[in-house]
Amino acid sequence: MDESDFEGTEVLEQVAAIGKLDDFFEAIDSDDFSRAVSLMKKARVDSETIAIVVKKMQEVDGQH
Repeated sequence: MDESDFEGTEVLEQVAAIGKLDDFFEAIDSDDFSRAVSLMKKARVDSETIAIVVKKMQEVDGQH
């Protein structure tokens, strides 16, 4: 997947399917990268997409 094709909604839907959407948002809000990655893995998000999410989290980190 090219980063320009990234669709965050798919990640949210997969995490919601395992009932962990609130936990995922909390991990993102607190910059808890390992927790966010763990939740995405549990939701069976592919590794390429996980890498894009982590990159986007890092880009936003410090800009709150």
